Amino acid sequence: MPVIRPAPVRCRFRTWRGERPFWAGLFTFTAGLPILYWPYANLDLGGIPLALSTTSGAGSLVIGVLLLTLGVTLCCRPHLRLFAGISTLLLALVSFPVANFGGLFLGVLSGLVGGSLACAWMPPPADEPAAPPGDATVPAIPARPRREV
Repeated sequence: MPVIRPAPVRCRFRTWRGERPFWAGLFTFTAGLPILYWPYANLDLGGIPLALSTTSGAGSLVIGVLLLTLGVTLCCRPHLRLFAGISTLLLALVSFPVANFGGLFLGVLSGLVGGSLACAWMPPPADEPAAPPGDATVPAIPARPRREV
């Protein structure tokens, strides 16, 4: 039975993801989407128009764009994780009264999880190997002892 190895792209992505707070960035980015969406959406429920657009449209825009930016920042600049995590937590809490209950609770919950993950994430130690333990790697070739003449 042949051994199936993951594609090199997937291995590189897994290594890249392990070196940064990827899940914190994803949750933070996801928090910005419902906060941006609900104030500008015009829904039609069985012929009854439902509009959640209020005077908080500008606040929702600012908070949503900042959360999207912080999500990308967490993935691209892991050394800014504490700043981005604390900012995410504060923006998620502020979005509750400002932006339609924080995007109908979806943005608040996702923002709190993303901010908490960002604050709790620690970079891998320098002596840890770059590849995850389950990956098949080529063993190093031992050096030959030198012959003295």
